[in-house]
Amino acid sequence: MNADFDSIHNHHERAVAEAVRARGAAYPHLNGELLADIACVALNRLPPRYIRHEVDFAFYLTDKERIENERATAEAVAFAFEFVQARVAMRARG
Repeated sequence: MNADFDSIHNHHERAVAEAVRARGAAYPHLNGELLADIACVALNRLPPRYIRHEVDFAFYLTDKERIENERATAEAVAFAFEFVQARVAMRARG
């Protein structure tokens, strides 16, 4: 049996990456490495939802669940930006 494990990913990865990129435009002092750290912090604040195909997952979500996912993603990304910036500031004072 040959399983396709390469197709498995966390549903939140794409939404978080898009939110970090969009919000990152307002923070030109943050480099790509810090933006990746922000994405990691945000993803760690969200429950993992492993899927193989986005369309399959979206099909089973109710409108309420979809709205809640969007809210949770926005909150996690906002927290992550503040958290990483605070850590960078602490290191700079260091």
